[in-house]
Amino acid sequence: MLHCAAMARQRLGQHFLGDPAWREQVARAIRVSRHALVPSPKSKNKDFCWIEIGAGHGEMTEYLARGSFPVIAVEVDPPLIARLRELSANFPHLTVLPGDVLETDLAAIAAGRRVKIYGNLPYYITSPILHRFFQSASLIDEIHVVIQLEVAFRLVARPGTRDYGYLSVLTQYFARPHIALKLPPAAFEPPPEVGSALVSMKLPGESVKLALSDGDQFLDFVKLCFAHKRKTLSNNLRGKVPPDRAKQGLAEMKLGASARAEELSVARLAELFRSLELAPT
Repeated sequence: MLHCAAMARQRLGQHFLGDPAWREQVARAIRVSRHALVPSPKSKNKDFCWIEIGAGHGEMTEYLARGSFPVIAVEVDPPLIARLRELSANFPHLTVLPGDVLETDLAAIAAGRRVKIYGNLPYYITSPILHRFFQSASLIDEIHVVIQLEVAFRLVARPGTRDYGYLSVLTQYFARPHIALKLPPAAFEPPPEVGSALVSMKLPGESVKLALSDGDQFLDFVKLCFAHKRKTLSNNLRGKVPPDRAKQGLAEMKLGASARAEELSVARLAELFRSLELAPT
């Protein structure tokens, strides 16, 4: 029976941070360990909470709950919820919230407080979860997520590199990401078949500098630009922008007709968005 339960959780993409030494490393990196080399800075707004996504057995929940700020641990798996509720008896600031992160209203559970997020994310739905976080970006100061290493490289990738794409632009539009730790499979139970990383993000990202009046429309444009990575911008935009207009917009930015989205930074993509007069007035 236990074996069956473990297999079911593995199918959910759950790889628990089972190694105590690596848990301590993560806690230090996100500055919730008593032994953190760099203490967490004093928050200008002292009314904030931690929201933990996929709290599991409480591997990192205890670290978060030792502080004086509220912790809301979100977990979808009923047996794990029961374990977390036992843990909450020892930590008055800890609230256990059953639910799926993709259906969780972060603003509602934050209840007017600023938010810091920690999550050990199921690898197969990392991108939808990040989209969900960014929908509440105005409430969030920090996001710390343990994810597949390959995806971590995509979040932090720079223009002109193999890993740079839509997910890079989305993340860097909302946040300033960096890879804080690389974790081996042996850090987890059960061990995944791939490497993992802790990615830490400070918010806001490029969105503040760009000050676009419709960020959603810009991100739809970016998604179209990257629709077929090997195609030129002109070809990817053909259904939305006449070829002559696209060529003119690229020329105004001193880009050739063969330019591809992977060559452009977030700021340059925003410049093209404005140049093509796709931004609302």
